[in-house]
Amino acid sequence: MTSTMKRWQLTAAGRKNLSLVEAAIPLPGPGEILIKVAAVSLNYRDKLLVDDGFGLPDPQTEPLIPLSDLSGTVAALGDRVKRFAVGERVISTFLPDWINGDGPGTARHPNGRTLGGSLQGVLAEYVVLNEDWAVRGPQALSHVEASTLPCAGLTAWTALVERGALRAGQKVVVLGTGGVSLFGAQIALMHGAEVIVVSGEDEKLARAKELGAHHGINRKREDWVEAVYRLTGDHGADHILETVGGAHLGKSLAAAAVTGRISLIGILDGLEVSGGFGAFARKRLIVEGIQVGHRRALEDLVRAFDLSATKPVIDAVYRMNEFGAALDHLDHGPFGKIVVEVG
Repeated sequence: MTSTMKRWQLTAAGRKNLSLVEAAIPLPGPGEILIKVAAVSLNYRDKLLVDDGFGLPDPQTEPLIPLSDLSGTVAALGDRVKRFAVGERVISTFLPDWINGDGPGTARHPNGRTLGGSLQGVLAEYVVLNEDWAVRGPQALSHVEASTLPCAGLTAWTALVERGALRAGQKVVVLGTGGVSLFGAQIALMHGAEVIVVSGEDEKLARAKELGAHHGINRKREDWVEAVYRLTGDHGADHILETVGGAHLGKSLAAAAVTGRISLIGILDGLEVSGGFGAFARKRLIVEGIQVGHRRALEDLVRAFDLSATKPVIDAVYRMNEFGAALDHLDHGPFGKIVVEVG
């Protein structure tokens, strides 16, 4: 193994401060594993961090390696490592301190420690992680596919399964056809739910139906809330993955079934959410913020993909030196996930 590697680093917010550099391969300390990275997937928050500084450490005292979601192979072990062996496939956890249960954090200081944000990220040829910050990767998926599970896949799983207790026959609405939304559709189909996809493009709706979605609503041609009423016989949606945020929450409150569940995930329309109290109260709705999920749920998600024939939807794969183009692709409304192949 050589002594140097390539990694991307960000010295401050803005593309001009993003560069691909040569660096020493890190050495694992006690309880740590060295991972030879094969693939890293992008999330919308990565673009916000690189371009706008959203989630950057304040103050930023050293260059930050961006991105959080890797798939790779254990290349070396530090002392006292017990969970992994050299040669095993692993994927990273997004929130490394959250193993199970309610997790860390307080009312005054909720947990915000994430890879590629307050902690160093993973867009490098080699990465060192604490052994507790990874899980065994799925055997049924490629590295490119597996890299999409830690954030987008787990977010949808947490919303629908871990927190939502999804049941067969329930009606699930996903908004858009990005990574979380398509994972939501796939996970809902795994559980026998009825899936409704809302998008502004007929081509994407057709592709979603090819994946198994039961219904597609073009939000530019009709009011999607009224369409949900029509498709469900006025029952409404038992689960809505609210990936838009902002004032759009009001539409989800209207579309939700009595005792329905709305999972707040996206911030495309802003960080301040709003909606009418009437529907919220009269329908006795649950509205819950989803912060990706914990390690044990990620292990459950890996098992689900290993035991099913389902494959994550990959819109595009970029080379290591094409990270800028991969970020630009996020602006174009990808169908599924965007991945940088590192190995």
